[in-house]
Amino acid sequence: MSSVPLRRNRDFVLLQGGQLLSSAGTQLTQIAYPLLVLALTHSAAKAGIVAFARALPLWLFALPAGLAADRFRRKRVMIAADVVRTAAVTALGVTVLLHHAAFWAIAVVAFVEGAGAALFGGAQLGVMRSVVPKPQLPAAMNVLTARIAIVRLAGPPLGGVLFGVTRALPFLADAGSYAASTASLLAMRTPFEEEREPESAPMLQSLVEGIRFLWSSPFLRTIVGIFTLSQIVFPGVSLAVVVIGRRQGLTSGEIGGLVAVFGVFLLLGAAIAPFVRRLLPTRVLIVLEFWTWAGCGLFLIWPSVYVLTATIIPTALAIPTTDSIVWPYQMSLTPDRLMGRATAAVTSLTGGTAALGPLIAGFLLANVSARATIGVFAAFGLAMAAWGTLSPAIRAAPKLEEI
Repeated sequence: MSSVPLRRNRDFVLLQGGQLLSSAGTQLTQIAYPLLVLALTHSAAKAGIVAFARALPLWLFALPAGLAADRFRRKRVMIAADVVRTAAVTALGVTVLLHHAAFWAIAVVAFVEGAGAALFGGAQLGVMRSVVPKPQLPAAMNVLTARIAIVRLAGPPLGGVLFGVTRALPFLADAGSYAASTASLLAMRTPFEEEREPESAPMLQSLVEGIRFLWSSPFLRTIVGIFTLSQIVFPGVSLAVVVIGRRQGLTSGEIGGLVAVFGVFLLLGAAIAPFVRRLLPTRVLIVLEFWTWAGCGLFLIWPSVYVLTATIIPTALAIPTTDSIVWPYQMSLTPDRLMGRATAAVTSLTGGTAALGPLIAGFLLANVSARATIGVFAAFGLAMAAWGTLSPAIRAAPKLEEI
């Protein structure tokens, strides 16, 4: 199996193809949610609340979702998550189409969609390891990052354009993408997990086992801690681009184009990641990404949404290389029976702050200046950079070929 190129690995192609469509649908509504709330309520704070409602379940349900992925058939868990999201987003699209959408209903659907993402995500890395041989995991992660970059590139501007055509269209397209993901999962043949014995440990003990595993590795626990801060910065700055862009007179399509800039350079970063990994030591590559997060502080000098967009370009270039180092390391070390819970442990620790990012941004933008808002996120970026630079665990990080 290891000699088969990824492009000829049928189940890997099916998995990534289905997730390409699903992720594209998610990106359509990533911009459509705040645009819809702003159109109905004219409130940046309420736009932040909806973004918070969508991100909160990634933290709230992460550990239970990971346990479900380790105790039940992963394929059934992932399909159930897609079916629930298809129904919820379809219902929202219909209410928007009929001009009956209410703010509370938007928040509820965003929450349900986030819950489905938590359930799906708890099983996703385990499935990746099942269909991809370990030596090919770094290359597979590059493909995954490139997929994310493509949808970040195409999704936001398309979401803005579709929203301009009719407000319901991005949500209906998102529902269709979840249906396509379900079809791809059904077509896969490789077992999604190894044979495993039923667990008899108490539920609470099983839930925290993934956290204990991560904590046992100084490198992994440091990375997760710093990523926890990064999950405040990126969602917060992303929402700020939408709100500030709207305040500075940009159309929904233009705002989508700005958000897509991140995807352009994420895709470029994925293309150059294999070469960059050979040029610099692992610890340098990881710390380099952390320093880029502080770049949004340039907005304090020149408060233009275009400048704010430009400051996230170095981060987009750095992320694929970091991901291709960190996640293969985690997947290679984690036993299959703990894959769901170890992944969920990461998600539970980072997902809560991912939910806080847009909430903080929304309330700050509603109550203080845009400069002050971005200054808060720049401070988080500096904290990440200092932590990563001074960390003994990152300084002693192994080379990728040693993983």
